[in-house]
Formats: sequence, structure tokens, C-alpha cells
Amino acid sequence: MSEEKKKSPFSIYWIYAALGVALIAFQIYMNSGGHATIKYRETFFELVDQQGVKNVRIINQSQAEFKLTAKGIAIVKNASKGELAEMKKALNKESNVKGKEVTFELENIGNHANFEKSLEERGYNNYQNVNEVNYVAQILSYLLPFALIIVIWIFVMRRMAGGGGGGGQIFNIGKSRAQVYEKGKTTNVTFKDVAGLQGAKEEIVEIVEFLKNPKKYTELGAKIPKGALLVGPPGTGKTLLAKAVAGEAKVPFFSLSGSDFVEMFVGVGASRVRDLFRQAKEKSPSIIFIDEIDAIGRARGKNNGFNSNDERENTLNQLLTEMDGFGTNSGVIILAATNRADVLDSALMRAGRFDRQIYVDMPDINERKEIFAVHLKPIKLEANIDIDFLAKQTPGFSGADIANLCNEAALIAARNDKKQVEKQDFLDAVDRIVGGLEKKNKIITQDEKKSIAYHEAGHATTSWLLEHAHPLVKVTIVPRGQSLGAAWYLPEERSITTTEQILDDMCSTLGGRAAEYVTFGKISTGALSDLEKVTKQAYAMVSIYGLNDKIGNISYYDSQGRDSFTKPYSDSTAKTIDEEVSKLIESQYQRAIQLLQENKEKLQALAEKLLTSEVIFKEDLEEIFGKRKWDKEATVEVKATVLETETSNDTVALESPTSETETKPEDNNHVSH
Repeated sequence: MSEEKKKSPFSIYWIYAALGVALIAFQIYMNSGGHATIKYRETFFELVDQQGVKNVRIINQSQAEFKLTAKGIAIVKNASKGELAEMKKALNKESNVKGKEVTFELENIGNHANFEKSLEERGYNNYQNVNEVNYVAQILSYLLPFALIIVIWIFVMRRMAGGGGGGGQIFNIGKSRAQVYEKGKTTNVTFKDVAGLQGAKEEIVEIVEFLKNPKKYTELGAKIPKGALLVGPPGTGKTLLAKAVAGEAKVPFFSLSGSDFVEMFVGVGASRVRDLFRQAKEKSPSIIFIDEIDAIGRARGKNNGFNSNDERENTLNQLLTEMDGFGTNSGVIILAATNRADVLDSALMRAGRFDRQIYVDMPDINERKEIFAVHLKPIKLEANIDIDFLAKQTPGFSGADIANLCNEAALIAARNDKKQVEKQDFLDAVDRIVGGLEKKNKIITQDEKKSIAYHEAGHATTSWLLEHAHPLVKVTIVPRGQSLGAAWYLPEERSITTTEQILDDMCSTLGGRAAEYVTFGKISTGALSDLEKVTKQAYAMVSIYGLNDKIGNISYYDSQGRDSFTKPYSDSTAKTIDEEVSKLIESQYQRAIQLLQENKEKLQALAEKLLTSEVIFKEDLEEIFGKRKWDKEATVEVKATVLETETSNDTVALESPTSETETKPEDNNHVSH
């Protein structure tokens, strides 16, 4: 666990408490001298009649103060009941205080004139009228409303500033809110805890080494990189790398998020940027890490009429100036992380600001093996757990997915009262994460169950009979998550995808609806996400990858998002694209129908087996269809999943091609139909 932040013993609330104590003490001091109160005028006039009262003071014509003569004290001390007995208690209470004379107060004298007349009728004229002002009460009556308004204002401003002490207070709203690691304080994460990511680690380690031993590089004339931008999909370990830098570097490390600069007040973001770099310069050499930098680094001037935010642009301008302005930032290195590099401002991305752009990609099978080795350390495993097998079962999983998988396996084992986590627990965890929780109590009619079985059997049959389609590993018609059935496939980890591979994948995806048509002569809504997937694939083939003969080698893909409101082609071209997409999808649908008609008996046998057992495996397909002639001798059992549901919107589209390596349907194995 990281060290807890030490709180300062001083707080503004101590000042409030001291003022309150002082006020109470002042009131006690003002009222000191022994006071007691009586309520009834009859008691007072009884003492007057017996000459037991002296020094009567009528205060503000509303109340009276008096003291007792020696005779009055004797009368009170001899009293056994009534209010005189109460006065006796007050006298006894103050009798231990040497030289202290008790002052009694009559709460309400009634009508002032009548009170004075009653005194004079009894022959008592030794009284005086006085007017007293309670300055403390008057001051409080004036100041209390203002103090209340100020307290509410400070409370509201602190809330809007993010709350908390220190930097959350209104007077510190323009200060940097970065968490600083220095003087031995670390995140307890080192490069040993970062599995995989070899290329990214090498560049990050070099930056840390430069700060530790700059002479090694400067002797050759090298200059330290000013910044490094970590780019990659969510969960691949960008923030973990930064934590490792904070743990390894022996220099001050400033960590904050891009959203920490965003505030509702004008000028606050730019002020925080200035303060951050001022602190970093004072403690140089140092490292600044800004997570999710796209919160402030988005390209300026895009759709300004729809999303105008000058404050965010001012913050970005200040950041650009601090990173490469007239001032020098010697010894200050900036690390940043984002999964939206496509929306960042080009001025932020240029050399001299972020000299290096480090792409943190999804881990391959060897890197997944290393990640499993890290996350399995705290888990109590059975003796024969094969990490290689687990790595092969999780293509397309990120580091965060693998961490979640290990935790889910441990939870499943504990739920089943096991003492160790077994291999089957990991397989169940993969199914749980990819497909969702089984819903064995979901009500499905026999006709629906039969339709789902033939739908899944259609997917399995077409994928098994097509050369480039992913062969099947397991099929179930038990409802799971939002799906009515699930099929686990055996994908290849490809770097590029050919036209034939995409077409076979589309044909396999349409095999479920084709099986319904071939078997029942009618189709259902169960193929919603199948259609969504193939439609995106077809549009990507035609308009992005240039894989259509009629459209030709043209790509209308806009990696910068500049044409989000307009199409980069004419209406006639749009019509042609729609026609080609429709032809492409329909041709693969007819191909799937023909393939299933030729193997209708095997399709029925597979579906009936699925209806009987609810779950079938690769061995059952080999028993019906025989071995796939395209399979290699050493086939690696790797699982991905395709789920069947009417409501799921999860799709895999060819939306983010990058340089020479394309993003393919296979890149995300958690494909929901």
C-alpha cells in the first residue's frame, strides 16, 4: 500500500474553535461575581418590607438587580421553602468564595412606573435607574449574518473547487493539484511489476536512466527528450508504466489527470499549468505525468460553433507555451497518456514537445504469459496450472482484462468452497467475462430453443467448412448475459487481413440466419447483431480499405475526424457504396445458404446434439464433419467468442486502421452478435 498522505496539524477550524472559546470566556468573565435570578415580584417585595434589600438598580426599565443586607441574608438563610429557599442555595453556593457578594436579579418587574411606586409606598427610595448596553450581543447581531454568508460562500466555493483541504480551498484554486512523489515516497510499483510492453519499457527506462545518470548521454552531445506520449487502447498499461516510473525514479514525480486542469472559473486551468511547471522547475530534475491528456489537449477550432470552450483552449495554449516557450524547462520531462491520440492538437504532438510517441499495444501471447505470471503471484493455485495454456485462451485480452480474469477465477473458486484455484475456474472466468453470467432460469419456449440451436449450429457449420473462418471450439444454447446462445471460436492472431478472410468471416456470421431459413423456411430477429457486424465489415471493405472493384483503391476514412458532419464523397458515390455493400452482404448470405443446403443432414445432426446436451465441443464437430483439412498439425487452442442476442449493440467494426497494421474484426475477440 502507498504511504498515506500526512495531514498538517494546523487547520482553519482551530481558529474558529479558538474564537468560540474566547467568546464564551468573555461572557463568563462579564457575568462573573455571583449571580442568581428570582422570578416573582412578591419575593422581592417581601424582602423589601423586612428591610433586607439594598442597592436596587432598575436596568433598562425591564429588570432589577439588588443585593441583600445582613438582615436579608439572615431571612434567606432561615427560609425553608418557596423562592427564598432557592435564594438560600445561591448564597450557600457562593459562601466559599472569599469576599464575594451575591447579586440577585428580578427577571421581570412588570410596569416600570408601578414598580417604582410600589417601592416608594414601602418607604424604599434608594434605587436608581440605569441604561446598560450589551456590546457583545450587539456586535454579534451585526456580524453574525455576514459571518454566516461568508461561511456559506467559502463552503460553496470549496465544493466547486473540488473540495478537500489545501488545494481545494478557494484561495488555492489556481494552484496545481498534482500529487508529488519525492523524498523516498514512491508508488511501490517498479518496472518488475510491468509485464510485457518491452518496447515501451525500454524507452521509458531510458528516460529514467537519463535523469539518474545524465553525464552518460550529455558527453556524447545527446539532449534529454522533452516529453513522451503513451498511446494505446484502454487497459494496456499506460498508467501502470507511469506508476513504475514514479516508483523507480529518484527524482520528484508530479502525477495528475488532464481533468484536474478543468474548472468552471476562467483562467484557473492556465494558472494551474503555470504553477505545476513552476514547482517542477524548482525541483528539477523532475518528471510530470498527465493522465488522459485529451481532456485538455483536444485540437483547437474543431466544431467550435457546437462546442465552444475558450477556457479549455486557454489551458492548452498555456501548456504548449510551458512545454516549448521562451523559458527553459531544463531537467523537466513530461509524460502523458491517452487512448484518443487522434483528437489531440497537432501543435501538442510535434517534436520538441512530445519527442516520442510510444504505442502501447494489446499484448501478444508471450506478453500475456508474463502478465499472467505477475497477477497469479498472490493467488493460491493448484500445482499443475499451465500459464502457457491460460495465455492461449485469452487472445485480445488487455492487461486489465487479465487482472480481472485472475480475480474472477479466484472468486469462482471461493464461491465453490475450493481451497485452491483450479484450471476449470479460469475457463469459467473466461466464459463469465466474455459471455456474461449464465441464466439457466431464463424462460425460453421449445420453439425458441430449437430456433436458437439451429442458429448456433449454422454458425458452427459454416465456420468449420470455410477455410479462412475461425473454427469453433465450443457452443452453448444456455442463455448467458444478454445472449441467447454463445459460440467460442479459434481465431488467428493476424497482423493483416485479406479479402478472402473477411468474406469467409462474413459468411460464417450470416450462417446463423441462413440455417434458420434452410431449416424452417423463415427467419427471426435473433440475427440483429450478426447483421450489424457484417454491415460494418462490408462498409469498411468498400469505403475504407479499398477492397471493392467498382469503388476502386479509394479510402474515405478520416483518421482526424474532420468530416464528422459531411461526407467526403458525392451522392452518386454514396449510392454506389450502398449498392456494393448490399451486393456483398447478399452474396455471402446466399453462399452460406448453399453451403448449409449441401450439408443439411450434418447441420441437423449438430443441432439435435446441441438440443440434447445444450453444450457441444470441437470433438463433437469432428465426429460429425471430420477434421478440418485446413487445420495445421500443431493447432493452438485459443478461444474468442461470438455471442448471439437480439439486443446487444457490441460490434467489431473496421473503424481504426493505423499505419500499415490494420484493425480487423479479429482484433477484438469479444464480438457480440
